[in-house]
Amino acid sequence: MSIMQGLRAYHAALGLLVIAAFLTGELGIIHAVLGYAIAVIIGGRLIAAISGLRQLGLSRFYPRFDGLTLGNAFTHPAISKTLLAGIAACLILATATGIALDRGRTLSLATSVVVTEAHARDDSRDDSRELRRDAEGRGGKQEDGILGEAHEGLSNFLMIIVGLHVAYLFLFKRPLARFMLFLAVPNSRQAKSDHTP
Repeated sequence: MSIMQGLRAYHAALGLLVIAAFLTGELGIIHAVLGYAIAVIIGGRLIAAISGLRQLGLSRFYPRFDGLTLGNAFTHPAISKTLLAGIAACLILATATGIALDRGRTLSLATSVVVTEAHARDDSRDDSRELRRDAEGRGGKQEDGILGEAHEGLSNFLMIIVGLHVAYLFLFKRPLARFMLFLAVPNSRQAKSDHTP
């Protein structure tokens, strides 16, 4: 698998998980598990960034405005990179606030499910039930104040930026959009230079 095909697969997996997490915001445990999966993918991307490969470097997220003129304002790479930087910042912050809101409850629940039947009969059984009820009961409004508001606000803003990113690519970088959506073969240098999530 080439680097660009790997990035395309990463992009698709992350995109599907983010959309699923956004749509399951009221489903408590499912939303939390998706959030942890997103955190793992972000962590993998950060590890890949230190590999030294130019296509995977984090500097690809920093917009450079050299050569930006009124004539090329819509097609200059700085626009795409600015949107990517906004997506990355919102995604990382939304994921971090979600994990902070969860306080490890979902991970504790997963651990308690793995506990053997013998351990489930002792005093930890009541703790396990309480953790499960707590995790399942988080489907409604978040009662965590400003952190919950920040998580929700960042998630909503993320969807707006993602929408702008998709619209921009379809309007001004259609070959790249088709490539990232598995609708075209990698034959364009633009796909390699403009978009590295």
